[in-house]
Amino acid sequence: MAEKHFKYVILGGGVAAGYAAREFAKHGISPGELAIISKEAVAPYERPALSKAYLFPQGAARLPGFHVCVGSGGERLLPEWYSEKGIELILSTEIVKADLNSKTLSSAAGATFTYDILIISTGSSVIRLSDFGVQGADSNNIFYLREIEDADNLVAAIQAKKDGKAVIVGGGYIGLELSAVLRMNNFDVTMVYPEPWCMPRLFTAGIAAFYEGYYANKGVKIIKGTVAVGFDSDAKGDVTAVKLKDGRVLDADIVVVGVGGRPLTTLFKGQIAEEKGGIKTDSFFETSVPGVYAVGDVATFPMKIYNDMRRVEHVDHARKSAEQAVKAIKASEEGKTLEEYDYLPYFYSRAFDLSWQFYGDNVGDTVLFGDNDPASAKPHFGSYWIKDGKVVGAFLEGGSPDENKAIAKVARHQPAVADSEELTKEGLQFASKISSL
Repeated sequence: MAEKHFKYVILGGGVAAGYAAREFAKHGISPGELAIISKEAVAPYERPALSKAYLFPQGAARLPGFHVCVGSGGERLLPEWYSEKGIELILSTEIVKADLNSKTLSSAAGATFTYDILIISTGSSVIRLSDFGVQGADSNNIFYLREIEDADNLVAAIQAKKDGKAVIVGGGYIGLELSAVLRMNNFDVTMVYPEPWCMPRLFTAGIAAFYEGYYANKGVKIIKGTVAVGFDSDAKGDVTAVKLKDGRVLDADIVVVGVGGRPLTTLFKGQIAEEKGGIKTDSFFETSVPGVYAVGDVATFPMKIYNDMRRVEHVDHARKSAEQAVKAIKASEEGKTLEEYDYLPYFYSRAFDLSWQFYGDNVGDTVLFGDNDPASAKPHFGSYWIKDGKVVGAFLEGGSPDENKAIAKVARHQPAVADSEELTKEGLQFASKISSL
């Protein structure tokens, strides 16, 4: 196979790749200068849809409806868009070797690609129970959700096992979003996780109590403090039961596992500086190797607001880091300067009729305010995190766009707070007051 050369190569075809491509197009590129190499078979799309609208029983989202950049209110970049811009989409192509010294990428099929500038946007791979030798973890109908192919397989199983029993292993984003959507598909749903409450990396016990109560009211059963240690299957190899460490056995027609991910950095081991599980970058997402950039899940970057190196796994950062890297590449070529990346951590989720947003840092003491009764017709509550007498993080369920902007402003400006009891009483009023300053 002939070697192909590009001025710019984006390795990985997820959300970050699409936003980087749009940024390149904004700055102007010549036909044939940019290629996106992806092991997926489709053009970049908004990955969060897979755990939400893609699995809805009615009016489900389908491509081309959620190609990037619709997730942030931008233009939908269909495959034709890339052709029109002279961007080469090299799909269904897995890169198995990367030599940063010779600027060469080699595919599983034996193709070779060379570049002048590389953007690594390989994202994360899911952690599988089979990685830990869990008995029966390779049975059919045990699903992981990362790519559209995974979602298609899950949709087929939902239809084949109509109104069946589903067990969700894990209590994070995937666990909460998939439990909701499978319940909407009329499955009998049980959620299992080892921690004392759901979403422990972000939620406090007070926040989690609301969601666990709400899910219970929707008919989702929750089992905490234990893990799946094995699976039974029938003669066809289809999963029939989940065995828990505490001795319980749960009947299951479908199992979805969401126990986290690992940044995909293996191709670059020993060739590039790493930190905190990711590829170390500067504020412009350039790595220790000049001309090589890393964005999204794989990048460990300087979080200016906290004067700390962090790695962030979230779609918002994937989009913004990709845009920053391309701006930096173009600024460098034009001899211009660019402001450092100044990111405010932002996370959100939607499930059932719920929708929450969080901004800032979840460290320090917390206060809980508002109506957090799981039986409320319209729950509307939040939390502030207080460290060294300042509000450093803010969470809000059921917020309006203006209210969400107000809590973002609080997290960005970190206002001083004298009395946490007063803050609990003020609740959202505190954020409104700060945002009007």
